[in-house]
Amino acid sequence: MTRYAMVIDLNKCVGCNACAAACIAENLLSPTYYEEPPLLRALGESVKERDARKPIEQLWMRTRVHRIYIGTYPNTQLVFVHNLCRHCDNAPCVAVCPTGASYQREDGIVAVNPEKCILCGYCVAACPYGARSVNYYTRTIDKCTFCYHRLAEGRLPACVETCPTGARMFGDLDDPESDVSRIVRSGSAVAGTPGGALAGTQPRLYFVLQQPRRRE
Repeated sequence: MTRYAMVIDLNKCVGCNACAAACIAENLLSPTYYEEPPLLRALGESVKERDARKPIEQLWMRTRVHRIYIGTYPNTQLVFVHNLCRHCDNAPCVAVCPTGASYQREDGIVAVNPEKCILCGYCVAACPYGARSVNYYTRTIDKCTFCYHRLAEGRLPACVETCPTGARMFGDLDDPESDVSRIVRSGSAVAGTPGGALAGTQPRLYFVLQQPRRRE
């Protein structure tokens, strides 16, 4: 059985955000995204009045790369923190969904059925990774899908295919020859977050931790 997973090697990430740009381009659902979202109009709100909800930001929600500086001068280090759906085997978002809109496929991908989503927000609150948000254009909860529409065509997720340094890797955990399977078996990757999995979620997103860079 196929068990899809992603590994992000933080040693290779340069923070270019090509993955986020590729995600936006691949998953742009509305050609009129510069217009005011209908849900905000219904709420009597304006995009101009809600800077936190700028149109382009509504598309930049499935994968994000944050820059964090750690340490104190002169011993500082820049690290890049990636946030996207972990496609957990024990997904709390699926457990709390009252309509079955959030569900897990046989290949392990956690998905959202927009026809069943009532925008209650339970799954957003339940996700310990903060990887879900409201899409004001589709009026549903939105999240990373591992680009399952591309997988059906034998292609990689857009973010993986686009990464210029090969920091993002994708494959089948049940395939012993896949890169992700070898890395996970080696014990060099941590599941969930660089600090480990949260709340027993059994995530399928792994991180190869960034090694401190020696100063010459």
